[in-house]
Amino acid sequence: MSLDANTLAGLRRLLADSQGRNDHQLLDLVLRVAAVWRSRSLANALAQRDGLVVQHGPFAGMTYVAAATEGALLPRLIGSYESELHPHILALTQEGVDTIIDVGCAEGLARLMPQATVHAYDTDAAARQACRTLAEINGVSERVHIGETFAGGDFARFAPGRTLVFMDIEGAERDLLDPQAYPALKQLHILVETHPNPSADLTALIRGRFEASHDIVRVDLGPKTTPLPEWMLKLSHIDQLIGAWEWRLRPTPWLVMRPK
Repeated sequence: MSLDANTLAGLRRLLADSQGRNDHQLLDLVLRVAAVWRSRSLANALAQRDGLVVQHGPFAGMTYVAAATEGALLPRLIGSYESELHPHILALTQEGVDTIIDVGCAEGLARLMPQATVHAYDTDAAARQACRTLAEINGVSERVHIGETFAGGDFARFAPGRTLVFMDIEGAERDLLDPQAYPALKQLHILVETHPNPSADLTALIRGRFEASHDIVRVDLGPKTTPLPEWMLKLSHIDQLIGAWEWRLRPTPWLVMRPK
């Protein structure tokens, strides 16, 4: 598979004009552009060989769409995407959760929890459509209700102790996960991806807000152990590493929080 014209032209522009980036920043960007292209190429090859079906993990057998609205498609199809969360998600399926507030439209929860109703929200129209399509092709659309904006005051509409908040909203968790402003949060299960940045350690901030009301486990993403498709084992080691790469720019720890 050779580089497509647009990717090759973009790499040449980066190398010709660094736009003030130092050598480390430039190398990081060039490697990222090339690796994203390779990841997409391998995802296309996997889809052609095996179809758009998740191969491993708790979401195995789920039919996927041809492109992820955010992040890498390849590890989603392999089943290694955010695999560090899988034990915690599986545990919650046994803990009486019957309602999921999905802010950021994660995939697969309705199929994994057949007893649960999912209220999925995303401000991105493409993400809402992808969520709708996934629900339809996996036969769970009758239990998935899709909306655009979720307001903090809406937490009070859901049953304490039986509701899971699943949230990945690129830093906006700082405003929404505030138990002082929204006391109903103190009695809800919460899985949130935190997005620390130079101005705020959101992991520590969110954890501090809930330490009095919740038992909290921090989950950091690490090396993957999910098996690769057999044909990928014959590829270069770099390709095998790219197979598990989730396109992250920096660490984004998850907090798994259960009401005490």
